[in-house]
Amino acid sequence: MNLKPEELEENGYILLDEMNHVEIVPFVKKFLHKWTWFSLLYYLSVIISFSLLLFFCMKLYRSGIHTIDKILLQIFLGILLTLALIPFHEWIHALAYKSQGAKQTSFDANLKRFYFLAIADKFVTGKREFKIVALAPFLIISLALIIASCFSGESWKITLFTTLTIHSLACSGDFALLSYFEFNKKKEVVTYDDKENKVSFFYGREK
Repeated sequence: MNLKPEELEENGYILLDEMNHVEIVPFVKKFLHKWTWFSLLYYLSVIISFSLLLFFCMKLYRSGIHTIDKILLQIFLGILLTLALIPFHEWIHALAYKSQGAKQTSFDANLKRFYFLAIADKFVTGKREFKIVALAPFLIISLALIIASCFSGESWKITLFTTLTIHSLACSGDFALLSYFEFNKKKEVVTYDDKENKVSFFYGREK
């Protein structure tokens, strides 16, 4: 959007919600529990990826190809791969922000609460722009892992589907924010981040 935060109220927008980044978990839980297309897509992605992981674990164990220890090792490698993908995930968010017109992006992390954020300070986005920003890492990384699994041996499929499952779970914040937009679809909702105060603001006006 071409609006700046200080121009929102004069253009008919009113403050709907604030999300303190330190308290992101309650916000995520609240809007993932709302019945929206995005919350449904989130749960389906987790269920499908976890089902594929279980399928290959059981297949290799029952066939005698792998012991439990070998399967657990492949799962552990999948966890390590997920952790390694965190910077790449946030970098994709930042690129998506820039593709929508953001001039400056930065990153924030809280290891104690285990959240990581890409921030475009004071950059106002509407639903269309935010969908691109929020979904880009999920779609790119999920597609890459699925394609890689098609060309990997069955042992590595366990690793890749472990990564796919955990990464899908880790996209909960992205889907919760999209669910917020969908839950408030009767309004024209926009949002922006305040980097200094570590708060995201949500404004809306009647369509």
